Amino acid sequence: MSLPKFTEPPVATRQPNLLFIQADQLKPQVLPMYGGPALTPHLSRLADSGVTFDNAYCNFPLCAPSRFSMLSGMLASKIGAYDNGAEFPAHLPTMAHYLRLAGYRTSLSGKQHFVGPDMLHGFEERLVPELYPTDFSWTPSWEELRMDSNNNASGVIRSGVCRRSVQIDHDEAVFYRAKAKLHDFARMDDAPFFLVASFTHPHEPYYALQQYWDLYRHDDISLPDTPLQPEEAREVHTTRMLHHAMLIDSGITDEHVRTARHGYLANVSYFDDMVGGLIKTLEDTGLLENTAIVVTADHGDMLGEHGLFYKKHFFEDCIRVPLILHWPERFGASHQSRPSSLVDLLPTLCDLAGLVLEDHAPHPLDGQSLVGACEGADTSTAAPVYAEITSEGVPTPMFMVRKERYKLLSGGDAPPVLFDLVNDPHERSNLASDPAHADARHDLEALTQAQWDSDTLQTLITISQRQRRLVHAAQQNGKSPNWEHQTEDATTPWIHRGPEGYNDWAWKGIDDT
Repeated sequence: MSLPKFTEPPVATRQPNLLFIQADQLKPQVLPMYGGPALTPHLSRLADSGVTFDNAYCNFPLCAPSRFSMLSGMLASKIGAYDNGAEFPAHLPTMAHYLRLAGYRTSLSGKQHFVGPDMLHGFEERLVPELYPTDFSWTPSWEELRMDSNNNASGVIRSGVCRRSVQIDHDEAVFYRAKAKLHDFARMDDAPFFLVASFTHPHEPYYALQQYWDLYRHDDISLPDTPLQPEEAREVHTTRMLHHAMLIDSGITDEHVRTARHGYLANVSYFDDMVGGLIKTLEDTGLLENTAIVVTADHGDMLGEHGLFYKKHFFEDCIRVPLILHWPERFGASHQSRPSSLVDLLPTLCDLAGLVLEDHAPHPLDGQSLVGACEGADTSTAAPVYAEITSEGVPTPMFMVRKERYKLLSGGDAPPVLFDLVNDPHERSNLASDPAHADARHDLEALTQAQWDSDTLQTLITISQRQRRLVHAAQQNGKSPNWEHQTEDATTPWIHRGPEGYNDWAWKGIDDT
C-alpha cells in the first residue's frame, strides 16, 4: 500500500473528512519519525507526507482527564475532570458537537473513558461500548493516607508473549467496526464525516502477540537512557510516584524491564497495523484523497526512564504525545518544533472544517488552531503549554508550564523543578536554584500563578471527590442507575465494570504461550 505524494499541495475547496486515530499510552520517543526504534511502516508513511509535531504534549498525563480536555479544548481543572473517576459533563460542547454544527456525521469507535449518564458527548453513535467503568467507582480520595496505583510493579514483572488478551479483543472490535463504518460513509457520500478510532494499545499489560514480538530481537531491546537517580538527587514527585506505583524494592530486574519494553514495542507495531488497515480502507473506498488523518495519543509511558513506568508525571516520556496531521491535498510534509498540546486539536479540526469558533464557542478555549503552522506560518510566538495532575498519587494539585526551551514543574510544598529541554533533553539537571536561569523560572512561575489558583482548586477537588464517593456508595444500595450506551453481552467480554480491580481484569484474558 502506498500513499499519494503531492509536491505542490493544491488548496482544498471542500470540507475534508476527518479520521482521528488515537492510541493509549503511546510515547513519541519510540516512533521512527521521532528518532525511535519501533517498526511502524504505516505511521511512517503518514509522517513522510504529513505534518509531524515534534513537541506535542497532553494536558494531563492520565487517560480520562487527558481525553476530556482534548475533546472540550479546555484544561481538565476547568471542567472538573480531576481524575479517572470524574464525570464528563454533558453540557460541555466537544469537538464532535462543533463538527456537527459544521455539517459532519460523527461516529466513535473505541474507548474515551466517559464517566456519567452521557456516553456520546456529541457523537451520533458509538460503535463499541465504553471500555472502563462509567460510574464513579474509580474516584480517589486525597483524605486517605495513601492510595496505591492499579498500575504497579506487577505490570512490569508480568509481561511477554500471549495468544490473546482482553485488550486485543477490544482493539479488534474497534478496528473492524471502524472499517465497516468507513464503507458506510463511502456509500452515503452526502456529508463529510468525523470518525474517531480509539485503541487501547500499547497500554500495559506489556503482553504482545508472537508475530509482533518476533519483529524485534530481544537482545537489541535497549534499557532506559536515564536510570533511577539516587534518592537525594530525585525531585519530590518522582519519589511519590515510585511509592504510588510500588516500584521501590519491587524485585524488578533489568530483564523484567527489557521484556516489558520489548512487549511495548511489539504492541506499538500492532497498533501500526491497525492504522495501516484503516488507511487501506480509505484507499479502497476512494475516501483517502479528501480525508485529513490525525494520529495522536492520550499520554506517553515512562517505560523505565528515571526508574518509573506508566503515567502521572511531567517528564517528557510521559507528558509528550505523538501528533501527525496528514492531508497532502492541503499541507506539505514538514516537522514542526513549536510546542503544542491536545487542547489545540478542537480549534484545529474546526478550522479544517471551515467552522469559525468565535461565532459559536460559548466560552473561551485553551487551545489554538495548528492549521497555520501546518501551512508554514511563523510560530515563533507560540503560546505556552500547560499541564496538570490532580488525581491519585499527589496530595495537592501539580502544575507544568512549557515555554520555548524551559519547563517548570511546581505544586504544593514540593520545591520547583526547572529543566532546559534543549541542553538537558533527558531532564537530569534541576536548574530551579541556578541564578543563571532565574529569569526563566520567574517567567514560568508568573504564568503558573496566572493560570491556576492552587488553594481554590484543592478545595474544589476535595469537594468533588467527597460528592462522587458518596453518590457511588449510595448507588451500591438498591438498584444502580444504568449509564451504559450499549448493554454488555457475550460478544463484548472485554468490558471492565468491576467490582474486580484493574489488574485482575486486565490480566484475566491473557493466554500465555
